Amino acid sequence: MSRDTISFDVDDRGVATVTVDRPEQLNALTVETLEAIEDALDEAADRDARALVIAGAGDEAFVAGADISYMVEMSTPEAQAYAELGHRVADAIESFPAPTVAAVDGYAFGGGCELALACDLRVAAESAVLGQTEIDLGIIPGWGGTQRLPALVGDEVARRLIFLGERIDAAEAAEVGFVGEVVADEDFDDRIDELTGELAAKPATALRAAKEALNAAGDGAAATGHALERRAWAGLFGTHDQREGMRAFLEKREPEFE
Repeated sequence: MSRDTISFDVDDRGVATVTVDRPEQLNALTVETLEAIEDALDEAADRDARALVIAGAGDEAFVAGADISYMVEMSTPEAQAYAELGHRVADAIESFPAPTVAAVDGYAFGGGCELALACDLRVAAESAVLGQTEIDLGIIPGWGGTQRLPALVGDEVARRLIFLGERIDAAEAAEVGFVGEVVADEDFDDRIDELTGELAAKPATALRAAKEALNAAGDGAAATGHALERRAWAGLFGTHDQREGMRAFLEKREPEFE
């Protein structure tokens, strides 16, 4: 497993932590990073982790999204492969055999939000900012956001967040049900440690059964929706608005959409 873009640890309680470790890039997700997360999840499962934390390194970001400099010139087939990789990682988090916790400290945009949505529980630091911001890049959420977000916050709120690309603070995220708990910044690490300790102390076999049963609700419809999302996301690559939106972002200017 590459250790260049993530860190991975399992402590003596059986709590595994996967940390995206690209703080200078606000922990943006590259193919290498996604593959490293995938490998770390496999290792955590092999080591019978009793709880799993997904986190981001540094003080600014949980995960600020997918790497736009990588995506900007992708073809539709390349985008389809990227979507499938992102979905595999999110699905692996969702189906991980122990409870998963997103430790949302800082920015969580785009693909970062989608990793958090795939977790069982989301805890946000008071200063966190979240959003499915893809629309301003000329694309849509492509790693499960169109399916998991409405299930969490309701249809109307999800449509507003995705259509408008709104960024919301932690308090509003809690109000709409995006996150389950908001913690003062100075208490954040201690709370993650406390919560995962509580989870690790529960009966692992019963937790696994509970998670499987909860995940089974709506599985058939969700599978169809996820497949449609991947195709729709990939089909936007090569359009004027996708190229313009991403180039404008990288050039730090307002996009001119068709």
